[in-house]
Parts: sequence; structure tokens; C-alpha cells
Amino acid sequence: MTCKQLGGACDKEFKAETFAEIAEQSRKHGKEMFKQDDEAHLQAMQEMSEMMNDPEAMKQWMEKKRKEFESLPEETS
Repeated sequence: MTCKQLGGACDKEFKAETFAEIAEQSRKHGKEMFKQDDEAHLQAMQEMSEMMNDPEAMKQWMEKKRKEFESLPEETS
């Protein structure tokens, strides 16, 4: 999944076995972009922060992203 697919602002790709792992990678990336004062990511973080004020909306968003992750084909190397 990409940063954008996870509510972020860029096309950086994250790969993981579980949704929890991919969510953690996204959080770490967000922290890095925050430290770099990246305007696009800061805007995306603001939008996510606003959604977090509505626990039901956040729960629905997370479930949608989890299903999206689970529907992705597994990569073979």
C-alpha cells in the first residue's frame, strides 16, 4: 500500500504481512515527514487528526483500509 492509500501525501510504498505492520510503517513515515516539516504530509496529518475526533468515523476508516489491505494480492519473490 502507498502512503496516499493510508491517508498520507505521497507514493512511498509500504509492504508487510499484516495490516498492523503496515500501519506502523505508515506511522513511522509520518513522523519522519513531520520532522522534515513536509507541508503535504502535515496537511494529511491535520485531516487525519480531525477524523480522530469522531471515533466512529475513524473506526470505519480503519476497517475500510484493513479490508483494502487484505484484498491486495500477495507478492511472491
